[in-house]
Amino acid sequence: MKRISVGAAAIAVVVWGCAGGGSEEEVGQATVGVRTAVASVQDVPLTVAALGTVTPRPGRYAALSAPAATRVARIFVVAGQAVREGDSLIEFERAPFEAAARSAEAALTAAQRAFDRASRLAEAGVVPRRDVDQASGDLARTQADAVTVRRALELATLKAPIAGVVTAMTAVIGAPVDVSQSLVEIADPTALDVVLTLTPSAAASVRPGAPVTLAAGEAPASESLGSGAVADVAPAVDSLSRGVAVRVRVLHRPRPLRIGETVFGRIAVGTHAGAVTVPAEALVPDGEGFKVFVVDSAGIAHARPVTLGARTGTLVEIVRGVAAGEVVVTYGAYGVDEGAKVVTARP
Repeated sequence: MKRISVGAAAIAVVVWGCAGGGSEEEVGQATVGVRTAVASVQDVPLTVAALGTVTPRPGRYAALSAPAATRVARIFVVAGQAVREGDSLIEFERAPFEAAARSAEAALTAAQRAFDRASRLAEAGVVPRRDVDQASGDLARTQADAVTVRRALELATLKAPIAGVVTAMTAVIGAPVDVSQSLVEIADPTALDVVLTLTPSAAASVRPGAPVTLAAGEAPASESLGSGAVADVAPAVDSLSRGVAVRVRVLHRPRPLRIGETVFGRIAVGTHAGAVTVPAEALVPDGEGFKVFVVDSAGIAHARPVTLGARTGTLVEIVRGVAAGEVVVTYGAYGVDEGAKVVTARP
């Protein structure tokens, strides 16, 4: 049986990124390659973060339905199609609308004659004045009905009220429809806003015109969706979400946005001057809070619990736990243990 010497059985510690041996204290101590940053003092913008969705801008969106119960006769467009203002979208069966229009015109003619007759008889003293008032009321109601019927006849063919893109089409040829059904929706793709939902307390610090950064998620590496400014803050709490809607006008966007797309926004509400900051990637979850690894002059990492303040997409304010000028581990922090020897790795 082959013997293994004690020297051959000893554990060899390979120091990553270092050449040569170490002191007696360093024997058996693994070295971890990391990246570091120096805690610095700078002004940090105070922000309010919230989730929201991309929505059409008021006045640049339309949802159209039938003017009355009827059936779909023709469909001129499909979802995704660009349309100009006034383009035909859907045509309904016209016969019921034309019949209603003829009936309304006949009723209007009769009401006008009745009013004229009552007026003449009242002037001659044949009928009391209240008969004229009654005829006048009947004429006014008939005129209103005639206007409604004429408008319904005009809407027997739905036309685009704005230029844009058809975002939804639910009409089916031959299918019955009524006024409660939205059949076609149009939005102007160049006029989309982001509506963020904030808690009432957070919304209290937001003012129109405040700058906003937009991203696809909360993580620092999330896709940037551009920037904008607060257009308005809702004056009331939404009954469903129990939040306050903040509409953001998008000013710069690296790619087109899509209606209904989820967006993460940070609204600037102030500035904290002279804050001690470290890169956000230095934070390591520690129970219900966070810690960072501070590197001493000997290259040893020590875990420190920290109290956080304001945050941006890449920086975080350290209220307590790290002083300006101290070196903290950034990339590789999750692989560091208390008392580990660290060396700076190349990016």
